[in-house]
Amino acid sequence: MRKTFLPFSKPSIQEWEIQAVADVLRSAWITTGPKNADFEVAFSRCTGAEFSIPMTSETAVMQVLARAFDLKPGDEVITPSMTWVSQPNVICLNGAMPVFVDCDRDTLMITADRIEAAITPRTRLIVPVHFAGGVLELDKIRAVAAKYGVPLIEDAAHALGAEFKGERIGKRGNVMFSFHPIKNITTGEGGMFATDDKALADRVRSLKFHGLGVDAYDRQTHGRAPQAQVVEPGFKFNMPDMQAVLGITQLKRLDEMNAQRGAISNLYRQRLSEIEELTPLARPAYDYKDSYHLMVVRLDPDKAGMSRDEFMAALKALNIGTGLHFRCVHGQKYYREKFHIPAGMLANTEWNSERILSLPMFPGMTEEDVNDVIDACKQILSGK
Repeated sequence: MRKTFLPFSKPSIQEWEIQAVADVLRSAWITTGPKNADFEVAFSRCTGAEFSIPMTSETAVMQVLARAFDLKPGDEVITPSMTWVSQPNVICLNGAMPVFVDCDRDTLMITADRIEAAITPRTRLIVPVHFAGGVLELDKIRAVAAKYGVPLIEDAAHALGAEFKGERIGKRGNVMFSFHPIKNITTGEGGMFATDDKALADRVRSLKFHGLGVDAYDRQTHGRAPQAQVVEPGFKFNMPDMQAVLGITQLKRLDEMNAQRGAISNLYRQRLSEIEELTPLARPAYDYKDSYHLMVVRLDPDKAGMSRDEFMAALKALNIGTGLHFRCVHGQKYYREKFHIPAGMLANTEWNSERILSLPMFPGMTEEDVNDVIDACKQILSGK
């Protein structure tokens, strides 16, 4: 057994990055300011996005977009149930209805045919999720959205640095990113909206800062213009500069950190072939580049002789941390009682929800760490 606990995730922050944050703290400007502007430029350079707008979290981005697209009671939003609860929560908070679509059994991502089958005259938005580092089959999903004239918003919380057919996620369309500490880069908390739609970008900039007619940091006045007028009620989701500067430094290391994640993932897959009770997610057959965000596996409870939750507890007892991404949203108490989705309606989602767990995955992990995880899994499953 390991002598020290191996966490499921750990942010990779170097001393020079800490110094950059300290420099901002010592400056005269720690709220939204010049570092936000620099972060926007750096993020657009990284992804190819025309407009990049930072906020305090991806959930904040979701809330702003719900307002920007005028989501209202009676509207429907197509989204997976195999995701974190933030997106369905925002949909419900705006009085609309999440329409949960089943995922592929082995990639855990929703597909164009399932999205098309769920479209009704009330469908207002389509919000699919790039999952665990894998990438949605975007050309087919974009075609469905265009066919029915429904706006498409990609949830790319897991996909920073990933590509579809040679194009970075975020370069085209409307895309949301997360900078939570477990993500491929972090700002502590934070999110980004990337878009190629100038009118939408302008409205999002206004909505994220009280609905004022200028951004929280105006490039001409270098601060809040005193004559700024509220053009519509908005939110207070602007990112402080001390977070933005960490985002800038992390972006400089994104490709390096993703390469480290990729090496860890490949070693995991090699060693997992030795354990018949655990199966990693499938890699999609189409042309894409992974961001290696999570190392998700499925436990076969019949072969293992235990449940997924029991297996996670046993790993913790051996100093191995794990995560759970995710328990299906429609099985959560509020959604179960409000929407009454019959068991089996989302069969692939439910099957995976009972079996998935995430093994430790973060830059800086060593081959010895991965071997410790695999050895602990073998020890538990062999009953020793």
